[in-house]
Amino acid sequence: MSMAVDFDLLVIGAGPGGYEAAIRAAQLGMKTAIVERELLGGICLNWGCIPTKALLKTGETFEHLSHLKDFGLSVEKASFDFAKVVERSRKVAAQLNSGVGYLMKKNKIEVIEGTARLEKGSPAPKAVIALKAGGERTVQAKNVILATGARARTIPAIGLEPDGEKVWTYREALVPKFAPKSMVVIGSGAIGIEFASFFRALGSEVTVVEMLDRIVPVEDAEISAAAQKAFEKRGLKFRVGAKVNKLTKSKTGVSVDIEAGGKAETLQAEVAIVAIGIVGNVENLGLEALGVKVDRTHVVIDEHLSTGVAGLYAIGDIAGPPWLAHKASHEGIHCVEHIAGLKPSNLSAPIPGCTYSEPQIASVGLTEAQAKEGGREVKVGRFPFRVNGKAIAAGATEGFVKTVFDAKTGALLGAHMLGHEVTEMIHGFSLAITMEATEAELIGTVFPHPTMSEAMRESVLDAYGRAINI
Repeated sequence: MSMAVDFDLLVIGAGPGGYEAAIRAAQLGMKTAIVERELLGGICLNWGCIPTKALLKTGETFEHLSHLKDFGLSVEKASFDFAKVVERSRKVAAQLNSGVGYLMKKNKIEVIEGTARLEKGSPAPKAVIALKAGGERTVQAKNVILATGARARTIPAIGLEPDGEKVWTYREALVPKFAPKSMVVIGSGAIGIEFASFFRALGSEVTVVEMLDRIVPVEDAEISAAAQKAFEKRGLKFRVGAKVNKLTKSKTGVSVDIEAGGKAETLQAEVAIVAIGIVGNVENLGLEALGVKVDRTHVVIDEHLSTGVAGLYAIGDIAGPPWLAHKASHEGIHCVEHIAGLKPSNLSAPIPGCTYSEPQIASVGLTEAQAKEGGREVKVGRFPFRVNGKAIAAGATEGFVKTVFDAKTGALLGAHMLGHEVTEMIHGFSLAITMEATEAELIGTVFPHPTMSEAMRESVLDAYGRAINI
C-alpha cells in the first residue's frame, strides 16, 4: 500500500536551481515543498556568487583609488577596514537569503528545514527528513528534484584540506579573520582567479598555481594569454603547468611544494586557498539503494534531467558541469515544465561563463579551438577596447572582444571577452546564439554610441573584413 501523496513536487536543496524550480512549479499550480539543511539560497547566495561579488566590488573600488590622478582627482591616504569589508558582503548575502524566504511564502511553498534521505516509494522515492528542530518527517511526493549542489574539492592526502586558519576553500575565504600579506591560490578557474583578484586589490602578494598549461583553462586560449598579462600588470604571479606535490603548515603559514617544467619549487605564504574544482553532494541521499547512477560524484541524467528512477530528477551542480548557478536555474525550470507536460524552454541554450576579476572575463559558446576540433571552418573577428570611445573616456581600455563564426553558414558559434564589466554584455551574444543569429543579423543590429558594447559589433565586422574603427 503506497502512502498518501503530500506534495506534487518535493525539491531537495534551496540553491538557485532548487528554489527557482519550486517557484516555477508553484506558478504551474503544483503543491510544492522544498527541503534545505542550511540556508535558503544555497551556496550561491550565501557562500558563493553573491558575497564574492560584494568583496570584488570593494577590491575594484579600492584599486581605482590608486588611478584617481588619471581622472584629475586626488584622495588623501586611502585605507580600508577589513572587518567592515567582510561584514558588508555578509549583509548582502543575508538580504538575498531573506528575499528567497519571502518568495517561498509568496508562492505558498512549504519550507522544511532539515536533511533529506531518499527511500523507495511510489510514484516517486519518498523522503525521510531529519528535521533541524529534532525528529523525523516522511514526505511522499509525486515527483522529487535533487538540487543538493556541490562543495569544494579537497585532497587531504597532500594537505589540500581547509583548517579555517591557514588553508581555506571559498567558504573560509569569504569570512577571513584577517587580510593575509601573502597567499598561494591553488587553481586558476573562476573561483581561484576571483579570490586572487580581490586579495591582490587589497595589497596581498598572491601567487596562483595552475596544473594545466594556461590560466582559466576553460576559456579561449587568446583570452587566457591576455588575461594573464593583465593580471600580472596588477602584480599577480602565476605558475602554470605546475603540479602541487604537498602543502605543509608551518608556524608562520604554509609551504607549497610544486613541480613545474621538471623543476621543484617551494612557495611560502601566510595562507593557501584551495580552488581545484568541486564534488557533487551525492552522499547520504540513499541514491545507491534506489539504483541511481552516479559518475564521479555527479548524478547521471537524461535530456530532461531524469535519473531513470521513476519520478526522480537531478539539476544543477549535482548533475555535472558547467557548475554555474544560471545553468542550475535553467535546468530546474526546464525540468518542472517537463514534469508538467509542457514543451519546456530550450535546454540546449548556450550557457555563458563569467569571471568577475579585474578585468572581467565572459564567454559563451565554442572557443576557436573547439570549433576547429569539431571540423568547422571558421571566421574569427577581434576588436580591442583601446580604440573604443566609451572605454577610452572611462579609462577602461584593457581587453578585447573575439567572435567565432561558422564560415559556411555565418552562424555565431562562440564569443569571448576580456575587459571592464564584460559580464554585463555577454548576454547579447547568448541571445544571438540562442536565436541562431548569423553575422547578417548582428551586423544589421544598431548598438548604442558611445558604449563599450559597440566593440561587440565591431568584432563581428572584423570577422568579415569590414571593421570600421580600426
